[in-house]
Amino acid sequence: MIKTYLAPAKINLCLHVLGKRADGYHDLAMLMQRISLYDRITLRLTAGPGVTVRCAGVSLNPEQENIAALAAQRLLAFAGSSIGVDIDIDKQIPVAAGLGGGSSDAATVLMALNEMLDLKLSTQVLQDLGVKLGADVPFFIYGHPAWATGIGDVLQRIEKLPPLWYVLVNPGIAVSTAWAYGNLRLTSRRDDHKIPRFSSTLDSVTAVLHNDLEEVTVGQHSEIGKVKRRLTALGAAGSLMSGSGSTVFGVFAGKAEAEEAAVQLQQKPGWRVFVVHPVDGEGPIKC
Repeated sequence: MIKTYLAPAKINLCLHVLGKRADGYHDLAMLMQRISLYDRITLRLTAGPGVTVRCAGVSLNPEQENIAALAAQRLLAFAGSSIGVDIDIDKQIPVAAGLGGGSSDAATVLMALNEMLDLKLSTQVLQDLGVKLGADVPFFIYGHPAWATGIGDVLQRIEKLPPLWYVLVNPGIAVSTAWAYGNLRLTSRRDDHKIPRFSSTLDSVTAVLHNDLEEVTVGQHSEIGKVKRRLTALGAAGSLMSGSGSTVFGVFAGKAEAEEAAVQLQQKPGWRVFVVHPVDGEGPIKC
C-alpha cells in the first residue's frame, strides 16, 4: 500500500515564554495556526520490518534519527506491528525556520499510519505518542488553531480567527531553537498571559502579535529585522517572526494584496517567499 499526505507548516501569532521549568523545558503561552505550505510525505508499507526515510536535497545526519522515521517506529511498536515502512519526504517547508516542519512531518506520519493500518487510535493517544517526539507534534495532530500552554502540548481551540492571508519570507538563515531559548533572558517568571478572544476583524489578530524570542534572534541576525520592515512597507497590517525564526510573516486582509507584496519581496536574492492561508481540520491531509 502506498499513500501520499500533506504536512502543513505553522506560524506563531504570539509566543510568550513564561519561565524555565525544572526539566529544562520552558512554560509557554502561544497562539498557533497551521498554514498552506506543505511537505509531501509518501508512505509505503512493506512486508519486512524496519523504517527507512529519504528526503531529497536535505542531508540526514546518520547519527541523529529522523523525527519522521522515529514517529513510524514508535507507532509500529505501540501497535505491536511487524510490518515495515518506507518514508519519502518532498521537503518544501524551510528547515530550522520556525515553521515546525519536522514536527508536522512526524505528526503526519503518526496520523497516516493510524489510518493506513486501521488502528483506530484516538487523537489523544496519538498526541501522547507525539509529545515524546517533540513539543509541537500534538498541535499538528490537533488540527485547529490553538492556544498552546505548558511546553506547547496543552491545547485550547481558538474560534473566530478571520480568514486572513500571510506572506512568509525566509531569509535563508538557519536558527537553532535550543540556541534561541538558551540566549533568552528571563527576568522573572510570568503567568499573566490569558487566552485571547477574537472578533472576525484583522485588527483583532494584529493586536496579539508578539514573540519573546524575536529580540534574541534579530539581535544575532539583523536580516530578520529588514524583512519585517520590508513587509510593513509593502502594506502588511502587522509582521512577526515565527517561533525561533528565521521566517517572518506579514498579515494581509486579502489574497491580491498578499500576492502583490510577494512579487516585490521575491526580487531580493536569497529570500524564499510564500503566500499562504490558514488550514483547519482534523486528521491527515490526503494528497
